[in-house]
Amino acid sequence: MKHIESVNNPKVKQWKKLLTKKERDRSGTFLVEGFHLVEEALKQGEQVLEIIVSEKVGVPPRWDTAGTPVTLVTEEISNSLSETEAPQGIYAVCRQPDQGALDAKTYLLIDAVQDPGNLGTMIRTADAAGIDAVIVGRGSVDIFNSKVLRSAQGSHFHLPIIRGDLHEWTSKLKEKNIPLFGTALEGASAYTDTSTNESFALIVGNEGSGVNNELLANTTANLYIPIYGKSESLNVAVATGILLYYLKK
Repeated sequence: MKHIESVNNPKVKQWKKLLTKKERDRSGTFLVEGFHLVEEALKQGEQVLEIIVSEKVGVPPRWDTAGTPVTLVTEEISNSLSETEAPQGIYAVCRQPDQGALDAKTYLLIDAVQDPGNLGTMIRTADAAGIDAVIVGRGSVDIFNSKVLRSAQGSHFHLPIIRGDLHEWTSKLKEKNIPLFGTALEGASAYTDTSTNESFALIVGNEGSGVNNELLANTTANLYIPIYGKSESLNVAVATGILLYYLKK
């Protein structure tokens, strides 16, 4: 086991760079923090390149880290890698999954959702609802942003999450005869009036402006969730959960 004690060590500098989207994109890797996320990553062992652990914490003995390099670091180094208020002292450097071909029956498409907590919650909800794949369009926060990772609670390791052009994806879904449901306030039907079969795609949009109108023009149908109280709207992640569970039934 390696032991690093200097914050100026080149390895430490490289790990800290992974807190930026630019370096995550360049290297094809990302950093996860905390016992739960590192354990979920290890279950997909081929994705974990290295574990970093504070000398005050240690790796839980139940974990299978055979073949995975483990580096022990000082608490100072560990804290410098954290983006949380209460660091747990353990991290994993992971390989970004292949963004290759995908053959799925159910999809969640996300258009320009910018809040990392919302995006992570939507990914986690899609995972819980048994959705096969999540497609994240341009204008959305980076899927490997640390808050997205924490909000998703390990779902990045459970299902494909693909960064793509939603215009291209809506065309692909049409070619496959997969019904595509948009979310809109005008010219839409109440979601409870909709029936689905085992294949469908749902597209949800930006917190303020909703789904792009060009995308809505290419859907099979557009849906809305009735508001019974005085709130003007639902949080996009909450709305996504309601619709996914209804359509998946």
